[in-house]
Amino acid sequence: MNEIPTEVVVVKHPVKDVSSILFSKKKTSKKGTSNLTNNKFLSFIRGNFFIPDAKISWVDSAVGFLKNFLQENRVDAIISTGPPHSMHLIGLALKNSFDIPWVADFRDPWTDLYYAKDFYQLPFARNKNQKLEEKVLSNADLVLTVSDHIKHKLGQTSKNVQVITNGFDDETNVAEKPTLEADFTISYIGLLPKSSVPHRLFEVIQELKGENESFKKDLKLKFMGDINDEVKEIVGNQGLTEQTEFHDYVPHKEAINAQHSAQVLLLLIPNVAHNEGILTGKLFEYLAAKRPILAIGPTDGDLAKVLRETNAGVVIDFDDAEKMKSSLIGFYEQFKAGELEVQSKNIDQFHRKNLTSKLVEVLKEVTA
Repeated sequence: MNEIPTEVVVVKHPVKDVSSILFSKKKTSKKGTSNLTNNKFLSFIRGNFFIPDAKISWVDSAVGFLKNFLQENRVDAIISTGPPHSMHLIGLALKNSFDIPWVADFRDPWTDLYYAKDFYQLPFARNKNQKLEEKVLSNADLVLTVSDHIKHKLGQTSKNVQVITNGFDDETNVAEKPTLEADFTISYIGLLPKSSVPHRLFEVIQELKGENESFKKDLKLKFMGDINDEVKEIVGNQGLTEQTEFHDYVPHKEAINAQHSAQVLLLLIPNVAHNEGILTGKLFEYLAAKRPILAIGPTDGDLAKVLRETNAGVVIDFDDAEKMKSSLIGFYEQFKAGELEVQSKNIDQFHRKNLTSKLVEVLKEVTA
């Protein structure tokens, strides 16, 4: 809130959130997941009775409040942003009541979300969810999303879809550049769900450790954040415990410093269907850190395109052990020679000030 300019009017409306009783993160969150519970029954309830999501109880109250507000206050446009995608139902209701341009901003897919299957939706719930999404897409004056692949999917229903990616802020800068870690440190920072666990990469690292005593001595794997428990299990099975550090969530500034001091930054895309459009927010902080990025994911996706355009790292397919090995050897040889660095380019396009300028232009178009 401290970052919002004083001239911006902020209105607040408290809502009784019934979902918080059932889906309290403290009580039910599953390690290394996002928006899921460790209780299959609660996941089933969430998927079949809270459609499109657990914040559906906000909609009626918010719509009533905002209708009263808009009758007395003129605005140029309405932006709804999700997930939670129930926020788009607020935008839809206001669009139906007022002649105001409406922008629906999809920061993640809706029905195509990669972990949607974990909600065990019955046919009636899937159909209802699909119809709600189609209604939003077909009625919004403009749909925004984060990647070209998601744009293509949403464009099958919406006639006007544009891309504004995630990005990085000035907070990713460091006043004094941290000293690089003395070890050959491969760092992963953030949420690591089960679908992103890099099984083949661990096998390759274990193989290199057995083949090269120097690599074994210099190697350090660092995981910082909400890491799925399966990672610790694999680390133990592959004999990598001595070379691996685990840290819970840390203040954002500390996470930024860890990104800048890593020798190599590890980026993992979920190994699921329709993952070509996944561009994690972590990617853009990694770009700002200007350290070599080793990404495991689809080689024909939007991530690969960004890394090619910025020359910031390499994307390797989930099962391409040969390329994983050659890339790690290449990074390690540069590390030993004191030459491990990245000559990235064109990353300023992902600064949030530039992305916001793009948002300003699309708002001008939709309100013209």
